[in-house]
Amino acid sequence: MTQKIKNICCIGAGYVGGPTMAVIAQKCPEINVTVVDINEKRIAAWNDENVENIPIYEPGLPEVVKEARGRNLFFSTEVDAAIEKAEMIFISVNTPTKTYGIGKGMAADLKWIELCARQIARVSVTDKIVVEKSTLPVRTAEALKSILENTGNGVKFQILSNPEFLAEGTAIEDLMAPDRVLIGGDIDTVEGKEAVQTLVDVYAHWVNRDNILTTNVWSSELSKLTANAFLAQRVSSINALSELCEKTGADVTEVARAIGMDSRIGSKFLKSSVGFGGSCFQKDILNLVYIAKSFGLDEVADYWEQVIIMNDHQKRRFAANIVQTLFNTVSGKKITLLGWAFKKDTNDTRESAAIAVADHLLYEQSNVVIYDPKVTSEQIYTDMVYVNSRSEEENRDLLTVAIDPYEACQNSHAIAILTEWDEFKTYDWQKIYDHMLKPAFVFDGRNILDVKKLEEIGFVVNSIGKN
Repeated sequence: MTQKIKNICCIGAGYVGGPTMAVIAQKCPEINVTVVDINEKRIAAWNDENVENIPIYEPGLPEVVKEARGRNLFFSTEVDAAIEKAEMIFISVNTPTKTYGIGKGMAADLKWIELCARQIARVSVTDKIVVEKSTLPVRTAEALKSILENTGNGVKFQILSNPEFLAEGTAIEDLMAPDRVLIGGDIDTVEGKEAVQTLVDVYAHWVNRDNILTTNVWSSELSKLTANAFLAQRVSSINALSELCEKTGADVTEVARAIGMDSRIGSKFLKSSVGFGGSCFQKDILNLVYIAKSFGLDEVADYWEQVIIMNDHQKRRFAANIVQTLFNTVSGKKITLLGWAFKKDTNDTRESAAIAVADHLLYEQSNVVIYDPKVTSEQIYTDMVYVNSRSEEENRDLLTVAIDPYEACQNSHAIAILTEWDEFKTYDWQKIYDHMLKPAFVFDGRNILDVKKLEEIGFVVNSIGKN
C-alpha cells in the first residue's frame, strides 16, 4: 500500500525547485509544499507581496505562485523544521562542475548534495522518501543512501531519482504538460516499488500515467545526462556546419530547414547560433565525459567532449569575426551587446555566450555596453568576475550596463545580438541606425533579424552561417 503524502519539502529555491514545487502545490492542493533555502534574500524575494518580483523570470510562474502561495505553498529558511515535517523531500540544490581537485573542470561537485543528505539524516526521526531532483552523476543515489543510512537516527529512507526535463523560458508549460516524467527507484524491492508509486501518485494529479515512466535509479540518472548531451550535440552539429556554410556560400538556415523536414531527424535544436549556454548542457556533458573517462572509455569521452569544444569554438569565432570585420581593431570602439541571458524568456545567465563574447572584446580593449530586458546589472558584473582575473571594480570601469536599448546603441560602431529576445525584432532599427557611427554593423548571433530590411536601411549585417 502506497504512502499518502501530506507534506513535501524541497531543499533549494532555484530555477528547478521553485517552479516545480509551485506547480505541484497548484495541482495538489491537499499537499503542503514547503521550499527551503539558506539564502535569506532569495526566500524573501519568493515571499514578496508583488509576485512579479519573485527571483526567477519564467512566463506563467507568477500566476501559479499567486494561486498557491499561502494556501499550500510556502517559502522558508527554516530548513530543519520543513525536513522533520515532510514525508517526501526533494533535493534541488546546485551541482556545478568541480573547480578543484580530482575531476576538476569535468566532474560534478556534490558537496551541496552531501550536506543536504547529512542534514536530512540528522533531522529525520520518521521514515522519508528522498527524491533527487538535481542533475547528478550515475550512482549518486548509492552515495546518498550510504550517508542517510549510516549517519541517521535509525529511520528508513527510500531514494528516488526524478530528473527535470525543463527548458528555461517554457518551464511552466513543460511542467504542466510534460513529454514524460521519469522516476527511478529500487524497483526490485517492495519498499522501493511503493516509494516509486507514491511519487507517481503525486504527478498523476495532472499527468497522464502513460507519460510517467518508472525505471531503476541508475537508468533515471543516466537518462538526464544523455538527454542533454543529445540536444547539445545537435546544436554543436549545426554550428559546425554554419562555418562551412559561410565559406561555401550556403545558408545555414536553409540547410537546417531542409534536413529538419526529414522525419528521422526533426527540426528541433537545429538553429545555428553563437553557441548554447545555460546550467545544464555544458555541465552535464562534462559530467558524462568524466564518467566515461573514469571507466577507461576514452573514445566515448572524446566523442562527447568534442561537443563542448565546438561550442567554445563558435563563441570565439563569433567574437573574432567582430574584431576582423571592424578593420581588425575594436580598441576604443563602442560595441553594444543586446542580450545577456543565455536564452530568451529567462533571467538565467549561466554559461551564456554573451559572457565569453564580452570578455573577448574587453581583452581587445573595446568599450562594451550591454542591454538585457530581464538581467540586472549586478548579475552582469558578477558574471564577468568569474571569467577573468579582473576585479568587479575593473569590470565596471570597462563595461557599461544600459537600461534603455536605444541609449545602449547610440554612437556604437557595432551591435551584437546575443539573446533571441522577441523585443529585439520590434525595435525601430532606422532610428538606431541614424544614431550609430558609420559604417554601422550588426552581428546577429541568433539569426532572429530580417537581414534584408536591415541592409536596406544601410546596416552591414553578419549572421551566423550565412555568406
